[in-house]
Amino acid sequence: MSDGLDAYRAKRDFAATPEPAPGTRRATRQRRFVVQEHHATRLHWDLRLEHEGALASWALPRFLPGDGGDNRIAVRTEDHPLEYLGFHGEIPKGSYGAGTMTIYDSGTYELLKWDPRKVEVELHGERLTGRWALFAIGDDGSDQWMIHRMGAPLDPDAEPLPQFIAPMLATPGTLPAGDGWAYEVKWDGVRAIARSEPGRLTLWARSGTDVTARYPELAGLSRALGAHSVVLDGEIVVLDERGRPSFQSLQPRIHLEDVKRVARLAKEAPVTYVIFDLLWVDGHSVADQPYARRRELLAELGLDGSAWRTAEALPAGVPPDRMLEAVRELELEGIVAKRLDSIYAPGRRSHDWVKVRDRQTADLVIGGWLPGKGGRVGRVGALLVGEPGKDGALRYVGRVGSGLTEAQIEDLGIQLSDLAREDSPFAAGPAPPAEARWVQPRLLAQVGFTERSREGMLRHPVWLGLRDDVGAPLILEQERSVRGRREATAIVGQRQLRVTSLDKVMYPATGTTKREVIEYYAAIAPVLV
Repeated sequence: MSDGLDAYRAKRDFAATPEPAPGTRRATRQRRFVVQEHHATRLHWDLRLEHEGALASWALPRFLPGDGGDNRIAVRTEDHPLEYLGFHGEIPKGSYGAGTMTIYDSGTYELLKWDPRKVEVELHGERLTGRWALFAIGDDGSDQWMIHRMGAPLDPDAEPLPQFIAPMLATPGTLPAGDGWAYEVKWDGVRAIARSEPGRLTLWARSGTDVTARYPELAGLSRALGAHSVVLDGEIVVLDERGRPSFQSLQPRIHLEDVKRVARLAKEAPVTYVIFDLLWVDGHSVADQPYARRRELLAELGLDGSAWRTAEALPAGVPPDRMLEAVRELELEGIVAKRLDSIYAPGRRSHDWVKVRDRQTADLVIGGWLPGKGGRVGRVGALLVGEPGKDGALRYVGRVGSGLTEAQIEDLGIQLSDLAREDSPFAAGPAPPAEARWVQPRLLAQVGFTERSREGMLRHPVWLGLRDDVGAPLILEQERSVRGRREATAIVGQRQLRVTSLDKVMYPATGTTKREVIEYYAAIAPVLV
């Protein structure tokens, strides 16, 4: 007479796997359950319910839902023997279900309903309590089921997992000293907010752009977090052979969308996600917790993998000049000092975080280029860059050619040819070179430099790469007077709009003009979006 475990036996070689063979273990008066976290080819959780002398089993790719509005896939698998209630260990490679199996929770359950296509239970575990319903969604005999929470949420005080949290920003300054500060390396990469829940990871750039597909090697971070749902803050970097971040190595991946090229570069120049803050965890925001407490909670997650790591925070006690000297020797970008008692202020630039750069960088608008000489004849030799002033006019601040690779020159040549124009977009600052070729001010570049002249011109500029992970600045171009009113073309990234009556007073109490309102909204747009 069959015990219903033939499928379980057929899939396993008990001489090769430590999984238990069906034995003589008998059912008890109490119905038992186990949820096992299974790090197989894909991470999932196995829910097993003691029923009629065996364990009815479902694989849950996204864990058990915590509230009634969330239906999740549950795949009906073969029944397992009762001996599996206590199994944990390593299923060897080559065996069915190879990977690590750990027990997430176990206990007893009350049976509310058991029909061929619907099961309702109330679990009594250490971590999982309450009622869940499993129901078939496929044809009779299909293994496709779903599971949802019945009654009160698992955590009544839980908040919805935020879609995106705008990153907190540091204020430039001198390095503070004292017991109330911690110090982190300033990583030269792309700021990224990671939103992770069981079975799903999303990476957001500082601008709010979804960049998940650009960095496939980070997908395993969700797997490493297991059943946790979190929002993390960190920096995506490419590390060189000495373990230093190289923005030039990262730059080709910042804009990349082609799946095949992304896969190739993921092997040639793999990224690392350096995590330095925890903003939300398992149903609750921790942004209002002190920095020191958030770092403790982050450390408890144990995030140290092949493509991610928790950034080290150095406590007070090391003299600031010694730290800056070490950063200079290692050729790192700088240091960020953070107050130990500071909360996380999304989207705000705060004096609780102070950044000190050994090398200065700026995000500048490309307004033109100079033809190359020698090996660059007929191609881009240098780029002419500027930044909008308080009046929105684009101010010329210098040319940059150092640091450009052959591949970047070719790529920029294509992009700039599509943006060609007859006249200069620069309306302020020193006069650019007369032989310049002009382009529409659409592209944003990151440029490194040692210092600025009194006129604001860059000294020793070095090309670091194009950016699309930060909001484009507002440029008011071709300002003119029409029937006594000032108007201009407003340009933000790839968009342009005619705006009129720039000098019109919008708020009489403060004298705020329409121009100032536009500038304000352009400045806060990344946070609003």
